Amino acid sequence: MRKTNKVIITCAPTGSIHTPSMSPHLPVTADQIAAAAIGAAEAGAAILHLHARHDGDGSPSARADDFMRFLPRVKQSCDAVINISTGGSATMSLDDRLEGAKAARPELCSLNMGPLIFDFSAAGKRVSNWQHAWEREYVESSRGRIMYNDNAFIERIMLEVGREFGTRFEFECYDVGHLYTLAHFADRGLIDPPFLVQGVIGILGGIGADPRNLAHMVTVADSLFGNDYIFSAFAAGRNQLDFCTQSVLLGGNARVGLEDNLYIGPGELAHSNAQQVTKLRLIIETLGREVATADEARAMLGLKGGDAVAF
Repeated sequence: MRKTNKVIITCAPTGSIHTPSMSPHLPVTADQIAAAAIGAAEAGAAILHLHARHDGDGSPSARADDFMRFLPRVKQSCDAVINISTGGSATMSLDDRLEGAKAARPELCSLNMGPLIFDFSAAGKRVSNWQHAWEREYVESSRGRIMYNDNAFIERIMLEVGREFGTRFEFECYDVGHLYTLAHFADRGLIDPPFLVQGVIGILGGIGADPRNLAHMVTVADSLFGNDYIFSAFAAGRNQLDFCTQSVLLGGNARVGLEDNLYIGPGELAHSNAQQVTKLRLIIETLGREVATADEARAMLGLKGGDAVAF
């Protein structure tokens, strides 16, 4: 793992998992997503991992038009690296999921390194009143869906987004096997180092929220990639900051945001993404590390620069 004293904070403001009925603070309109992203950057996030939503009902969207309702505003208001999801939602086709990325040609995109069961149905148990007709079925049926990326899909994303536009990737690894899949594509020369490996912990269907699992992922990544990768991690739900802290202690980086966890403490909803970034920043600085600026993150990751995007 490449280690520096600088820690890259990524913030994921909205995602496609949580629904409007789960928190009044979840940004779901273009205006709200823009404000949340800008606030997170001002609080110290160097990278903004962004999903789009339909303005009318807050349901997940990968449409270019929905991304373009907020991307230019975010870029004009801060210098953070904008990272567009290619995961979208398990209800979308691959072509749907790539529409926003191909239109925006960002510096960075997320890339799920394999298929997995992505069961978030338990999140619906806390909701007593659903605001929109789509929400309940979407959440409860997740136990019967697979977040799908096979090797052919992964190769398409690497070629059609990475090679075509000079976009680099946040490689989302939900289990140890995904690290080996990443190594396969690195060995084939379809991607170049440094690789940003994002360990995703605690999804029902992926690697469990046990500190030994995160340490093992780093050990395996070290054996596969040596100094050719930069590590980051987060955990879904209440384990979010515990695993962010462990990642920093291991020499890595971390991600927060309402995509991954709606809370700031036990039973207390986070009122903003910036609040989570601020709390993580305090932890990082207390541990004697420094928070990386957006330009420092660009240099660490070898990104093409904000002037080379299409928004």
